[in-house]
Amino acid sequence: MASYLYRLGKLSFRHRRIVLALWLLVLVGVGVGASTLSKPTSNTFTIPGVEAQKAIDLVGQRFPTVSADGAQALVIFEAPTGQTVDSAADQAAIAQTVASLSKLEAVSTVTNPFTVGKVSTDKTIALSTVTYKVQASALTSAEKDALQAAPAAAKQAGMTVTIGGDAIQDSAAGGSTEAIGVLVGAIVLAITFGSIVAAGLPLLTALIGVGVGLAGLLTLSHWVGLSSTAPILALMLGLAVGIDYALFIISRYRHELLKGVEPEEAVGLAAGTAGSAVVFAGLTVLIALSGLAVVGIPFLTVMGLAAAGTVAVAVLIALTLLPALLGFAGRKVTGARIPGLRRPDYDEEARDAKVSFGRRWVGFVVRHRWAAVVIPVIALGVIALPVTAMKTGLPDNGSAAVGSPAREAYDLVAKGFGPGVNGPLTLVLTGPAGQVSGVATELSTKFEALPDVASVGKPTVNKATDTALVSVVPKSGPSSDATKTLVNEIRDLAPSVKAEQNADLYVTGSTALQIDVSQKLTSALPVYLLVVISLALVLLLLVCRSILVPIKAALGFLLTIGSTFGALVAVYQWGWLGGVFGVSTPGPIVSFLPIIMIAILFGLAMDYEVFLVSRMREDFAHGAEATEAVKTGFRYGSRVVTAAAII
Repeated sequence: MASYLYRLGKLSFRHRRIVLALWLLVLVGVGVGASTLSKPTSNTFTIPGVEAQKAIDLVGQRFPTVSADGAQALVIFEAPTGQTVDSAADQAAIAQTVASLSKLEAVSTVTNPFTVGKVSTDKTIALSTVTYKVQASALTSAEKDALQAAPAAAKQAGMTVTIGGDAIQDSAAGGSTEAIGVLVGAIVLAITFGSIVAAGLPLLTALIGVGVGLAGLLTLSHWVGLSSTAPILALMLGLAVGIDYALFIISRYRHELLKGVEPEEAVGLAAGTAGSAVVFAGLTVLIALSGLAVVGIPFLTVMGLAAAGTVAVAVLIALTLLPALLGFAGRKVTGARIPGLRRPDYDEEARDAKVSFGRRWVGFVVRHRWAAVVIPVIALGVIALPVTAMKTGLPDNGSAAVGSPAREAYDLVAKGFGPGVNGPLTLVLTGPAGQVSGVATELSTKFEALPDVASVGKPTVNKATDTALVSVVPKSGPSSDATKTLVNEIRDLAPSVKAEQNADLYVTGSTALQIDVSQKLTSALPVYLLVVISLALVLLLLVCRSILVPIKAALGFLLTIGSTFGALVAVYQWGWLGGVFGVSTPGPIVSFLPIIMIAILFGLAMDYEVFLVSRMREDFAHGAEATEAVKTGFRYGSRVVTAAAII
């Protein structure tokens, strides 16, 4: 591979105008495709095969007028201190609000608090539920503004109106944080290279790569549904690895120039050595991201493949466009120094060992190698201990930031009606036509007798009379262990219902979905780890020609993951240092977070492993003694890896 990449680098250098023109043509082409073919992304997701999703699908099929996955808004009316909401004037104002909401085109149903009994026992709070025909991601700004404007009459009557629910949540958006990342990247690159040209090239190639990748994704959205998080992850990782890969190749190119090698030959050598490491590093990232497909959750599969596609583009850019741009830059990457910054000198013979911190550090580590292994392993092991207490779930508004509209609405509902109203369970009962209604009524009595049940709604039967919906409101909040126990207790009744009543019982709702998603991800995690680590071990065997180095890398990665999750639990679940990290309400870790973190951390960890070890392996293959090869490889790779990690 090294010889092929050597020739590819020199070819791109010699035909730099053609290579640049082709990439610009690709960028324009996918840009046109994105502007003409792209479709909106979605914030919703499905979990095929789990009970909660089956129940949602059944509701959609058998209750066409019920929006099983439609957006929902909670409109909470609170009387002024010392007053109630049941006066004639207040009831009229609330009814006017309900009428205004009912006229909105996107709204499916609106409940009147006094009709459905959603008035608190002390008559100070009333709750209206607004259900939309479309998902939250499909609501326009005008429709959200209309929702906010509807309670004008209630506000004029002196009531405080708070609106919550997913209908008011903003769609995930990217751009601002990535712009900050580019700025930080520019500063880090300037310090790393001490040169304007050398610092600018990685940013330029990374931005072109991200542009091609994201435009390609948006073009594909015409045929493949994209979640709103897919482009964000693709942008984040595409930018990160795009800078990393260019940084590594340019670093080697400058090293060769400073040794007196001609630019074209230096590009070939950089592409053959550092470029080989980039290929293997890129493959490990592709494996980690594409491996998300084994989880069996469509939106994770799409998100992983979308990010993997952008990373693949970043590798191609680094191997072709970057050598072409180096052809235009020539020796300028070692010049055009930034005032006040010292340019790193890559000529070993010209360097004073006392000046190089990297040389002193690696010497210290090698001399005290056992301590350098044992102390970090113990420290990271201690940090990893909280991982044994990790609890996962889907977020609810009870963990939203204090003072946010979502949190205020959640707290008001809990205050007026109990925490369970924020996460009611929906029971779906299917059976022979004409018999389901009686079965549902009979079962409702059993449900009311369960310990954590606050109330059971009247069964709703479809036109075909073969399916009934029963709403069960728990006494506890959506994320509480008591509510999870209630879900399991109801599901335990399903076999007897099937045997005795010839009916099928399904449970859905936020808590049921939490349980099902967590179980599905937990069962998939070992398979995912086995797949990605096994394939990465094979790649590292090819890179390092060693068995121990890949095993060391895998064990180091597992220790990294353990300590990362341990810190995650301590801060976000237990609330340690919550004030520092802005954690106002500790709670369960989002179910999807661990597996996504593994994909990202695995890719980056193996990137840096390959960058460091490949240079050590190169020096060893050229005759250096093993310990000296480690020192040399570290000196040349550590600065690049540190800069890449910071970016």
